[in-house]
Amino acid sequence: MKIGVIQSSSQAAKNQIIYEIIELFLTFAKIGLFTFGGGYAMLAIIENICVEKRNWITHDEMMNITVIAESTPGPVAINCATFVGYKKAKILGAIFATIGVALPSFIIIFALSMFLEGFLEITWIAHAFLGIKIAVGILILDAAIKMIKKMQKKPLQIGILLVSFAVIMLVNVLKLHISSIMIMLLAAGVSVAFFLLNKGKRKEGQA
Repeated sequence: MKIGVIQSSSQAAKNQIIYEIIELFLTFAKIGLFTFGGGYAMLAIIENICVEKRNWITHDEMMNITVIAESTPGPVAINCATFVGYKKAKILGAIFATIGVALPSFIIIFALSMFLEGFLEITWIAHAFLGIKIAVGILILDAAIKMIKKMQKKPLQIGILLVSFAVIMLVNVLKLHISSIMIMLLAAGVSVAFFLLNKGKRKEGQA
């Protein structure tokens, strides 16, 4: 009797894992299929589905995942899918979430590459792409606004945000060749320096 119960529980656990993996794959395949504009445009969709609808991760985890994904090699959306998949179903979840978000783009680009020049010369498609570019910009802005709203409103964070924004605008206006990774590393360095400084002051106060 006990053996039967154990086997039944084991089978139920396996079925649950399979269900979670399939759900991850289909969810990220839908995100990859219907989101135009690349990784940053996908962030708002990933947050909406994974945080608000399915509760797979929290808002804070989404922000941390975005920072880590941006700081590691590869497209940010694929990195986010990998992290969310691992959080939900470990290694298999990471693999199938990553495949799910990348597969639709691969299939579509592979198909379009065979007749890309003729495809872009079609007038209504060219105009459609103009509209898509505007929508992509709005999606990226929406993701940025949501992250800003949810971040801690402390002087250091606000200062880093404003300085980073000013630097990025200056880089774009002057057409300077400065990597966004360099700006992120500088922001991280400033944050760590302030943390160590405050830690030293607290130790001096306790002495």
